[in-house]
Amino acid sequence: MATERAFVFGSVAEDYVNARPRYPPRLFSLLSSLTPKHQLAWDVGTGNGQAALQISEYYERVIATDISEEQLQHAETRPNIKYALTPPVLTDDALNSIVGPGGSVDLVTVAAAVHWFDLDTFYAQVKRVLRKPGGVIAVWVYTTPSVSPAVDEVFGRFFERILPFFDPCGRWVFEEYKTLPFPFLSHPAAAGGESVIELEIEETRTLQEYLSFFRTWSAVVCDEGLLSDDFVRQFEAAWGQPPHHARTVKVPLFLKVGMV
Repeated sequence: MATERAFVFGSVAEDYVNARPRYPPRLFSLLSSLTPKHQLAWDVGTGNGQAALQISEYYERVIATDISEEQLQHAETRPNIKYALTPPVLTDDALNSIVGPGGSVDLVTVAAAVHWFDLDTFYAQVKRVLRKPGGVIAVWVYTTPSVSPAVDEVFGRFFERILPFFDPCGRWVFEEYKTLPFPFLSHPAAAGGESVIELEIEETRTLQEYLSFFRTWSAVVCDEGLLSDDFVRQFEAAWGQPPHHARTVKVPLFLKVGMV
């Protein structure tokens, strides 16, 4: 289900655990409220299991799959989470064996990853496994962080520099999933008629923690020189206080919710 470039994240699996923003609890309470049953959830592209951990608080069982063995090695375990290494494309037999038979899944989630997938294949499998009626699919992504006008100005120049180096599928991310193909009925309780729900992640980070986020971006993983010493110095100057002092970082999150 994933493109070849999605494999790059295995090389930064250890950094990924702490560098990526944490999803707000509000997101998972919202998703839980949308499914009438809470027996089984499938978290696809789970990475280190960040989303699966919070989903497991609401669902009896969670199947969390990923194509990266390195990422899964850093996943935190729970009694009701089953992690599984899968090939980029699951056969129907593998889907049945790993996830479950048709109509058995209450919630399918993809956190900041569906833009890497073979969408036609993945969506067909989602339609097969979701419970009917009542099954829900939720995909979300976050985009560019905001700290202060000075820091954000440096980020703007940095982002302009690295944008051409992202995979073409990255356009869906920077278009806030508004143009992402999504062949599902909009859930009336989730979006109020909007195709994308906007939430916000708010964290405190030191300068090093702020920069570590960028070091896990696919473009920078493939070419570390994009986050050059010059850009680091510009960020240091704009930070406005000693680098070890934490500042508030806000990251917008964009959620699409559908049903079959």
